[in-house]
Amino acid sequence: MSKMKIVIATDAWAPQINGVVTTLGKMGEELTQIGNDVKYITPKEFKTFPCPSYPSIRLAILPKKKVRMILDDFKPDIVHIATEGPLGQAARSYCLKNNLKFTTSYHTQFPEYVRLRAPIPVAWIYTFLRRFHKQASRTMVPTPSQQQKLIDRNFSNVVVWPRGVDTELFKPRAKDFIDAKRPVSMYMGRVAVEKNIEAFLELDLSGTKYVIGDGPDLPALKKKYPDVKFTGFKRGKELAQYLAAADVFVFPSLTDTYGLVMLEAMACGVPVAAFPVTGPIDVVVQGKTGILDKDLNKAVLEALELNPQDCIAYAKSKSWRSCAKTFFNHLEPNLVSAK
Repeated sequence: MSKMKIVIATDAWAPQINGVVTTLGKMGEELTQIGNDVKYITPKEFKTFPCPSYPSIRLAILPKKKVRMILDDFKPDIVHIATEGPLGQAARSYCLKNNLKFTTSYHTQFPEYVRLRAPIPVAWIYTFLRRFHKQASRTMVPTPSQQQKLIDRNFSNVVVWPRGVDTELFKPRAKDFIDAKRPVSMYMGRVAVEKNIEAFLELDLSGTKYVIGDGPDLPALKKKYPDVKFTGFKRGKELAQYLAAADVFVFPSLTDTYGLVMLEAMACGVPVAAFPVTGPIDVVVQGKTGILDKDLNKAVLEALELNPQDCIAYAKSKSWRSCAKTFFNHLEPNLVSAK
């Protein structure tokens, strides 16, 4: 395995807490441990402005000059562009101008997200994204179903880059961490319209519903659903304790490409209930680690009957080291031509 100088350019970074940030952070850790030199280009190095309709996300202002300086100084073998925002566009522009090989990744179903917030035709956004990714040597997606979806949209060079989970942090823990009527049904993640959380909150379930996370829709949902336990943002061990204390993890999203939180729930021995859509259909082992059904209420009730040990065993097979090796292998064939 060749050693490389790798740049990861991303508009998504801390203090954001999501699967993209977690995945990219783990890639840097693992790639460094196996001898590579990894540098990130993130919004933290730039003046930023709040993303329209999502002010907690900060986007870099006119980053081209500084991105050029960073790349000129670091002299990477290859650049991985993780997002299509200002930093991703600046890095892409540099690579094309300097004949530097680059790969991209497709983390979210961005056209569907935008359509939920603005009356912009999905086809228009896919046209922009197809052009953005077209000149990448590879576009990495987390699942085979997402790969096929992009191929159907005429994207080229699409490869699968699966995800991992930290089983030292996410593992079975005491259920009495939560003192609430059982069963505890839990959602964890961004509290925003694209996550379709109300499909969960509207379910007629016994026990207690929990929502772990923050986002622009949190104040309105807290007011609308006073019987639901909203904890706000959690991280680290406390987050893992909440998750492990649940009896079933409910993932109502219709637009995620993966849903790393489902894997984290499984690692805690918590089965998943979700819709049979892109993301869950690749992550959940039907009838073993969760239940997928168009009737989410039915999925929750059936998931409660599953064996937690099956969830734990499945999650343990998904390491971040294996994920990083796949990522590296998608980069490595470009090394010679990149130089």
